[in-house]
Amino acid sequence: MTTGITVRPLSGSTDGRPIKVAATSTPGTVIHTAQASATDLDIVELQVYNSDTQDRAITFECWGTNAPDDHVKRTIPAGETVPVPVPAGRNSLVLRAFASATNVLVVSGTPGVRRIVVT
Repeated sequence: MTTGITVRPLSGSTDGRPIKVAATSTPGTVIHTAQASATDLDIVELQVYNSDTQDRAITFECWGTNAPDDHVKRTIPAGETVPVPVPAGRNSLVLRAFASATNVLVVSGTPGVRRIVVT
């Protein structure tokens, strides 16, 4: 049974602002750290903007760094914003990202993190 849903910014952002992906290898730039509960969920909806003039690859390390188990990979076309679905997180696990070039891909949460409290 769900008892509450709150919307919060990604924990890796400052005041809900987009996060530049600086890392080009594992471990990636921190996007979000999930809540500490073993039963509650953080549902993260991500959008990635590519500010470069060429297509760029991004790899999300979804709550772990084991390849390929924890990886979600996408190519983001130049100048475009693309939604990237990732699994829900919990237990203080960390969502990270690394890209094929530094500081040209920007990650934002839309609308942010939906934190679901389950009782």
